[in-house]
Amino acid sequence: MINSVRDTVHDFLEKNNRGWLKPERFNNYAYLAQLEIFESYFYDYAKWLAMQNNRVTGSGYADIPRNIREKLDIFHKIDSSLTYSTDRFNPPADSYRILDLFYAGDYIDEVSQRRQLLLTKSNLTAPTTDFPVYVRTEDNIIVYPSTIVTGVSASYIRKPATPKWTYTTVSGNPIFNGSAGDYQDFEIHPSDEHRLIVKILGFAGVSIREPDVVQYAESKQAQKKINENRA
Repeated sequence: MINSVRDTVHDFLEKNNRGWLKPERFNNYAYLAQLEIFESYFYDYAKWLAMQNNRVTGSGYADIPRNIREKLDIFHKIDSSLTYSTDRFNPPADSYRILDLFYAGDYIDEVSQRRQLLLTKSNLTAPTTDFPVYVRTEDNIIVYPSTIVTGVSASYIRKPATPKWTYTTVSGNPIFNGSAGDYQDFEIHPSDEHRLIVKILGFAGVSIREPDVVQYAESKQAQKKINENRA
């Protein structure tokens, strides 16, 4: 997908007399565009889920929350053993958002720091290994009781890999090389290709609407079929 996106971006840049993007600049914009779309999945999911709960969305193919959830499922991972350091557990290095924690096969309830302090004031409510809790800090996870130092696993959403359009130089021009060892395609859903193009063009200083990109892609595909029939 990344080569298709780059080709379309350059077509629009040439039409607008904006030259072309060096590979390094394109890769920087590609990273930012993918990250923005990826982060929008969470906001869109929460918004559409609320609408679904209010029974203002459809079902089947019109089940938008499910469609967004399927886009996020690509990034879902399980870490069966979080690393313990000093008094807390470290999230996986590639984690973007922790979904659930488990100990001995059971869920660990998340509580606020204030709630945890209230719980520990009484022996009746204090966390135990049978009923542990955890507090999420900015960078770490603290599990109570503190005797739990192993056996904690996590379900989480990982960060998307950094996209990289790789190339070889031929007659001074960069030519796409998808077999390079450091090649990395976009990881977000193919249905968001047009959004990627719009965002990258925006970073490059060209304002365009997504319907215009869709129309252009359709006309390009139609022309390709005509050329194939003539061959």
